[in-house]
Amino acid sequence: MMKSTPPMSTELILEIISRLPGDAVARFRCVSKQWASLFATPYFKSLFLTKSSSKPRLLFAIADDGNPKSCGEWCFFSSPQLEDPYEKSSSSALVSAAEFHVKKFSLEDIQLDHYSNIKYFSCGYNSGLVYFHGCRYQGRPVICNPNTGRYAVLPKRYTYRKAFSFFGFDPIGKQYKVLYMAYASGPGHHYVLTFGAASDMSWRKIKCPLRHEIRSDGVCINGVVYYLGDTKGWDNINGATLSDYVIVCFHVRSEKFSFIFVERFCRLINFKGKLAMIYWEDDFDIYQAATYELDVDNYLEKNLVADANNELHVWVLEDVAKQDWSKHTYTWSTDKVFFRRHVYIAGATASGEIVFSMRKYTSGQPFYVFYFNPERNILQRVEIQGFGEGFEKPCSVRTFVNHVEDLHVNDSDLLKPFHAPLGDTDYIESDSDSDREGTRGRRKRWFIGLC
Repeated sequence: MMKSTPPMSTELILEIISRLPGDAVARFRCVSKQWASLFATPYFKSLFLTKSSSKPRLLFAIADDGNPKSCGEWCFFSSPQLEDPYEKSSSSALVSAAEFHVKKFSLEDIQLDHYSNIKYFSCGYNSGLVYFHGCRYQGRPVICNPNTGRYAVLPKRYTYRKAFSFFGFDPIGKQYKVLYMAYASGPGHHYVLTFGAASDMSWRKIKCPLRHEIRSDGVCINGVVYYLGDTKGWDNINGATLSDYVIVCFHVRSEKFSFIFVERFCRLINFKGKLAMIYWEDDFDIYQAATYELDVDNYLEKNLVADANNELHVWVLEDVAKQDWSKHTYTWSTDKVFFRRHVYIAGATASGEIVFSMRKYTSGQPFYVFYFNPERNILQRVEIQGFGEGFEKPCSVRTFVNHVEDLHVNDSDLLKPFHAPLGDTDYIESDSDSDREGTRGRRKRWFIGLC
């Protein structure tokens, strides 16, 4: 007589399921009420995040710029993030396969058209979610899960002339917030919104003591959103500023601002959990130069010389209170397909490799990312395969490093398939409206999103 096999322990079940992708976990929740409750516990969510964080991925958001009928279509892919891709000579390329997640993500009434100029398009990533603000006239930011396509459309936020907004995450309170910064030369106020249930979301006015223009995308590190500002032409801090450029620090939890003045234009990245400013020796303020260009990528194609200087400067903020920077300079032999006008700085891996990504993908042509190891001074090219042949024209690509799935924020409780209340189409929000704007005084209309 065969002996029955003893049932697996709860701990073993959790350990096995924690190694699966998030969509597989969602399916296992449907097995029974007991399993649904088991996989919703804080213990399992933390265990899942630990496993996911040990295998970070590159996330690729591809905008189908060649689709004239769409209001902006996006495809999401990811590939393994290589932590030590330097086994071969830098003259040869490794190959990594991209995994397809979501095809042609678009919303019928929401414009998500891509521009590489931050004046007209905002795009951010935090803890597994992607943020789009694709049309300043429409004023409808979108947050989506690139692995599942679930999304939420935020309450209307009318913007004057330029659409500057940033996506932050508070790791203590497990809250996402969106920061909207008004155009410095125009009317209006700055606002912040806490992402949550549709009925609870509204824009709240906040004050920033330093008047400035926006000069970069934002990066969120340990609950602080950083972006570059330009104070030139504005009277600040008793009529004078320490320098033209300033790193604006928005503390997501307290919703307060602080500032770090810097010498020049730069990009900002997360370097091993610390803020880093990064720039080329012959770098220039691209957003000031391309004042009337909607697409900075096209401007670079026309104006950046092919043999631009490849001397890279990286300043790491070692002590925030003292504003003490460690400064490093790197050069390397030029890879035969590494041209600065074709790539941009995507970020840095947890182990400190700086990742460059091509700006455009063209069907039938190779797409590369480049890993630069500062300690070994090696640049390694990696070809990403698997984007497919379905794009009619060259497509813009946004690449994000250290992509992980986080069940704390991917729950259906947070990302329901919904639209927030939409105001009348002819409604123009004035600055005399209530500080808590969203649904007050407007006729509500609800839309159901995609699961």
